[in-house]
Amino acid sequence: MFIQFFFALKDHGIPVSIKEYLMLMEALKQGVCGYGVDDFYYLSRATFVKDEKNLDKFDRVFGSVFDGIEFIGDEPHDIPEEWLRQMAELILSEEEKAALDEKGWEEIMETLKKRLEEQEKRHEGGSKWIGTAGRSPFGAYGYNPAGVRIGQAEGRHGKAVKVWDKREYKNLDDSVELGTRNIKIALRKLRKFARQGEASELDMDDTIRSTAHQGWLDIKMVPERHNTVKILLFLDVGGSMDPHIRVCEELFSAARSEFKHLEFFYFHNCLYEKVWKDNVRRHSDFLNTIDVLHTYPHDYKIIFIGDASMSPYEITYPGGSVEHWNEEAGETWMKRINDVYSKAVWLNPIPDTHWNYSHSIQLMKSLMEDRMYPLTLSGIDDAMKELKR
Repeated sequence: MFIQFFFALKDHGIPVSIKEYLMLMEALKQGVCGYGVDDFYYLSRATFVKDEKNLDKFDRVFGSVFDGIEFIGDEPHDIPEEWLRQMAELILSEEEKAALDEKGWEEIMETLKKRLEEQEKRHEGGSKWIGTAGRSPFGAYGYNPAGVRIGQAEGRHGKAVKVWDKREYKNLDDSVELGTRNIKIALRKLRKFARQGEASELDMDDTIRSTAHQGWLDIKMVPERHNTVKILLFLDVGGSMDPHIRVCEELFSAARSEFKHLEFFYFHNCLYEKVWKDNVRRHSDFLNTIDVLHTYPHDYKIIFIGDASMSPYEITYPGGSVEHWNEEAGETWMKRINDVYSKAVWLNPIPDTHWNYSHSIQLMKSLMEDRMYPLTLSGIDDAMKELKR
């Protein structure tokens, strides 16, 4: 069962190793957790999950592998008499209960013991055998005064003590478009800190070291740490990008909060000879793209955000733009960007499984030298790794 759980985690893309599996086995052997499903869930999650983006995947795998499993320890436990009475009431037929009305508790328990001995395998459903679907304190799709529900989307009676399918971390899955908080987590992998300016922060380690060496208090100060990464963000707006406004806004918000040195510009479909910062005044207040290339040095990192969904002519031919007459083809400007800035990526809100069906996406992906990534948390992770190379 535990080996099946281990391989199920690997099959679902959670990076686990044999070292972590052996660590879990040792923890169980040493009695780190109790015999309840609660304890094992938290222990195994702490052992196998090293990145919060995998928490939801872990919950899904856990619920699948241990669907309907009853966690019962090897050690004997005293079962409250009230529980036994309730179980007897549930599993005995009306005739058996009527026959036992005049008998004592010991005789009722003897009948219950006999029923347990007759049962040879796990049972689900029905009214006679002891099992899930209505009679066991553990399992799904049934009734019990106080149970643990495993592997069920919703409760029937509201009596479950624990609901494993609630999945508190479902918004942290790295295979879907995510909110601002999780985009920030991905963007932080690009940060590079350096100390700049006046010495205004206490250097605790150096102060302790110097004080011990000198024999008196010797306070050492250091400049404040700043993120030195510089970003040029180009955002496609209008047309086919309208359905993706929300996720682009979230990424834009996250980027502005994470990077001190960030400049942004808008374009439509493909980069041409002009960009702008205000969409309302895009036709009257714009910047020449060549001036942008001359203003920001080559150490800036470039991030394009767009669906790259357009007519191929908008990329390959002069005059291909749907909004104005462009003297030079869009691919000419894309090549200039890549010539000036060696670190450039394209984030696409269209799922990457659809890219092969679009000629324009394939063209843009080629112009970006295959540095196009889906606008998901895992895609942003890969893009940040590319920019850090």
